[in-house]
Amino acid sequence: MRINLKPVAVQVAVVFGASSGIGRLTALEMAKQGAKVCAAARGVEGLQSLVQEIENAGGEAFYVEADAADFGQVKNVAEKCHERYGRIDTWVHSAGAFLFASVEQSDAEEYKRVVEVNLLGQIYGAKAALPYLKKNGGALIHVTSVEARRTAPYQSAYGASKHGIHGFLQVLRVELAHDRIPVSVTEILPAAINTPIYEKGRNKMPFKMRPVPPIYHPKIVTDAILYAAENPVREMVAGGAGLGVVYAERFSPTVADYFSETIGFIGQDGGEKNSPEQFQDNLFEPVTGFDTVEGNFSDEQFMSDPYTFIKTSPRVKNSLLIGAIGAVGGFLAYKYLKRK
Repeated sequence: MRINLKPVAVQVAVVFGASSGIGRLTALEMAKQGAKVCAAARGVEGLQSLVQEIENAGGEAFYVEADAADFGQVKNVAEKCHERYGRIDTWVHSAGAFLFASVEQSDAEEYKRVVEVNLLGQIYGAKAALPYLKKNGGALIHVTSVEARRTAPYQSAYGASKHGIHGFLQVLRVELAHDRIPVSVTEILPAAINTPIYEKGRNKMPFKMRPVPPIYHPKIVTDAILYAAENPVREMVAGGAGLGVVYAERFSPTVADYFSETIGFIGQDGGEKNSPEQFQDNLFEPVTGFDTVEGNFSDEQFMSDPYTFIKTSPRVKNSLLIGAIGAVGGFLAYKYLKRK
């Protein structure tokens, strides 16, 4: 079944988790290209500043306050967007909660909250969006993580929720194809990204957490999302280093265990002491002061990624393919003529 997606410039898009990080930049970039954006998140201050920034740049957007863990609120986002614009073409779900803690340190209610936001929230987003997307076709884009394939130490709740989304999307994609429903279902798997989640996520470790290098700018993920909004894509790793995580797990879980133990513990230690009792996080309630695209690792981040660039640039990809075919053909011709 062929799925035709509109150019971003004429789309109506919902971006859930838009107050900061990847979601915020996605909303900004979609509006910059001409899309009408409905931004949703828990943090009203971040949503207000986002809409103001979009409107100051000449774009069109509005916001709806909503907690991803509440299906009624998620459904309301879809209804409000449809009321204002008459349709939904793309739904981007990037809302997420973080918990940095060992399994023994993690409380039952913390596990429950992470799963409610990260897994049930994504399911709620799909269920709220589908009645509108299926009318004229569209894109359902879920931002997970390379941790949907291999989870880092101290992130058991986060990794479990991301693994769950992967399983949910597998079934949803097949069911939609079986019923001939023209909705593209995409899973975006970011590598280590410099977002404010490391500052506002709940951290119960004695040290400040950091992403395991290499670290990428959120733009790397946004480029993948915008590509998926116009081109049906099953899944895409955003940040070439993430391929190592995915393929190590496929090749040998035992090898992946070794690298996770060798790199995962020391690689996440930010080198600064942390006082969890003095730290305000956003696990259960939104916090202010983190409504930015980038986190605190701007000096270390990569602003570009060759792998993601090639994957999101069909002309470049085709040129490389033609070049490779030409090189192989030339080599074979040379060997044949030499034999003569």
